Amino acid sequence: MSAYSNLYSLQDQLGTDRTTCVEIVEYYLENIEASKHLNIYVEIFANEALERAKFLDKKLADKSTKMGPLYGLVVSIKDVLCYKDHVVTAGSKMLEGFNATYSATAIERLIAGDAIIIGRVNCDEFAMGSSNENSYYGPTINGIGDKRIPGGSSGASAVSVQMDTCMIAIGSDTGGSVRQPAGFCGVIGFKPTYGRISRYGLIAYGSSFDQIGIIGKNIRDVASTLHTISGPDQFDSTVTSMPVPDYVSDLKSERQNLRIGIFENVLNNTSVSPDIKTASKNFIKLLERRGHQVDEIPFDLLEYAVPAYYVLTTAEASSNLARYDGIRFGYKSPNAISIHDVYTHSRTEGFGEEVKRRIMLGTFVLSSGYYEAYYGKAQKVRKLLTDRINGIFEQYDLIVLPVAPSTAWEIGSKSEDPIQVYLSDIFTVIANLTGIPGISIPVGVDFEGMPIGMQVMGPKFSETLLLSTTYNLLK
Repeated sequence: MSAYSNLYSLQDQLGTDRTTCVEIVEYYLENIEASKHLNIYVEIFANEALERAKFLDKKLADKSTKMGPLYGLVVSIKDVLCYKDHVVTAGSKMLEGFNATYSATAIERLIAGDAIIIGRVNCDEFAMGSSNENSYYGPTINGIGDKRIPGGSSGASAVSVQMDTCMIAIGSDTGGSVRQPAGFCGVIGFKPTYGRISRYGLIAYGSSFDQIGIIGKNIRDVASTLHTISGPDQFDSTVTSMPVPDYVSDLKSERQNLRIGIFENVLNNTSVSPDIKTASKNFIKLLERRGHQVDEIPFDLLEYAVPAYYVLTTAEASSNLARYDGIRFGYKSPNAISIHDVYTHSRTEGFGEEVKRRIMLGTFVLSSGYYEAYYGKAQKVRKLLTDRINGIFEQYDLIVLPVAPSTAWEIGSKSEDPIQVYLSDIFTVIANLTGIPGISIPVGVDFEGMPIGMQVMGPKFSETLLLSTTYNLLK
């Protein structure tokens, strides 16, 4: 049981002198040390976090100074977010030792909100993976089960919350990279609408898919964090100018009699484990007991989602990662003699196997002879999916789906078959292909005690509805 279950009670303890920010940081540093065997953190900002805590304690003691909305909140950040004067490597040898020259907008807003950043956590290299096995620093281990993957690419972010080493983790979600690991680790994972949170300072994998997401143990903390880091940003033209709602105040405004859809081919799909089918049916019964209507709806495009997603994201990745050439910045091979060697050796030695696989695939689908056959068709599928999902939301308020067809598997058990790993994203990629928000919440465990997550998705900018609905379901 955590000593600090949520931000609301933590701030109450701080305000009544029952704890201090220094004590809070020391508590989480002890938990980080106790969970070192899981390989969660690649760097711990211990001294810096303690100094920050002392500063906040002094600020709180000065009654004339207004505290930020997140004061006392201890946060871990995924190793793809730039934090000025701190190393950021995207889990890759390619960026080993690289110091960020500026902070991501999300990081700046956390700091302005008086949060405390305690360290950067492991991730799949350049956020490419669904298991956290593709990191230069080695795999992170799920805190539940025996040598299980935590999901990915924000797997260590999920484990950092799961093992109570922080209250909130900031990750990134390209095709489910926040929701899937949250589901595998029994915590909450939230991906907002594309354009709700600035991507400035987030190392890109697939620019039209990436979105900064939030992992936590309760909806209120997620809502508080989302409210603080959302909003327009002059450095990111894709961010909406729409005002940011008061997500926290709106949590209790539960909408009644929602119409909710679940794809009919999900509960009959042989690739979905029996335990997850049972959990899905139980979740539907819970929704119905709350007065909502749940219908199975036809959706014959599901099988095309994963192929379209991987064609498009690998194409964007091959373009985004072209800058790592051993000349401008990044790893430069000591074995290079000619200019050709600089490119080939630096990229061959600097990138891991999965990143190279995706660069090659992306380069292939963008090549002149195959562009229309693959990339062009995938873009058409994305448009069809977006139109179909938007059409569903004309009749339904929400869509529910399992987070994944299975629970967390053993580390290394699928390393020889990357396609099986890619297919674990079948239920999460829809949100990224169409730009809609989604949240994963824990709903039980399978026969081996591994967590099962269910996912709730809504139309664009329906974060208030998603958060209030799940908040009231989990009360």
